[in-house]
Amino acid sequence: MSRLFRHVEPGRTIVFGPGALAASTDLLGAGYTLLSTARALASQSDLARGAARTFEVPAGPVDEVAARLRATVKGERVVAFGGGRVIDVAKALAAADPPRDVIAIPTSLSGAEMTGVHKHASGVDPRTPRVRAAVVINDPELSASQPTADLAASTGNALAHAVTAIYSKRATPFSAAVGREAVARLERSWASTEVDTEEVALGALLCGWAVDHSGLGPHHALAQTAVATGHIPHAQANAALLPQTIAALRTRRTDAPPELTAAERLASRLQATASATLAPLVEDDATLHTAVATAADRPEMTRFDPPLTADEIEAIYRAAGRGSAQQSIRGI
Repeated sequence: MSRLFRHVEPGRTIVFGPGALAASTDLLGAGYTLLSTARALASQSDLARGAARTFEVPAGPVDEVAARLRATVKGERVVAFGGGRVIDVAKALAAADPPRDVIAIPTSLSGAEMTGVHKHASGVDPRTPRVRAAVVINDPELSASQPTADLAASTGNALAHAVTAIYSKRATPFSAAVGREAVARLERSWASTEVDTEEVALGALLCGWAVDHSGLGPHHALAQTAVATGHIPHAQANAALLPQTIAALRTRRTDAPPELTAAERLASRLQATASATLAPLVEDDATLHTAVATAADRPEMTRFDPPLTADEIEAIYRAAGRGSAQQSIRGI
């Protein structure tokens, strides 16, 4: 079991553990601007009572939603209470109109609260510096509160962060060390029939820290392209793809590191538990070929050595589209 702790590093304070939200009133203060969803707020009405203004984040792409909210969202402190999309919208708004601090309270394992990765609001100069949350409040009762299938998909998303942090060409000894610890925690969290929510939440937090220090890799280029082209939910795309991208990575290694074996085994279990598939992407050849061409052109592909080829990308997508972790790309 995890204990409640507060970790302070340059530019960021992280509070993690049971009761993290109740223990962070000094970081929240009062009079903040709150971004959330109706479903999230139903579980934490006190957050809305402490806010000067509350905005519901509508469905839609982050860049478009942030652009729509930009004219009305005010305040120097923006609290983002929700999943990765809500947090990314808050980061986009902070980047568009600084100075503005983001306080992230995640309700999924997306890792968005830990990274400086996000789309800019439409109309914002793409050279504008991106933003990380200044405060992260991660209570496992919130971040790991999803139903089992959704939690499995969200864990797959987190696990992909750890694998990238360990094996990307841009990985460092620091990102790799934290990534290995994260893989071990995620594996332990799913070791029994009942998920250890504190362990899975801490593992996912470490995954987010690690990938923020390594940068994204080929897996994320494939997943993001599948989301945009096939209109597949983000976590589902990650969970469907991960067994295949790990298999592709294994073909590029002469050894069999234990953490890669553990990650591959867990990825297969998560894919099956989430019933994750890219079927909508591969059912239409034109859509699939568009996704392959788009993904092949992304710079993240160079972070495997050698880079993924178009044929490999298509094979990965088709295998993930069958929704079976047993259908791997070994031997292509």
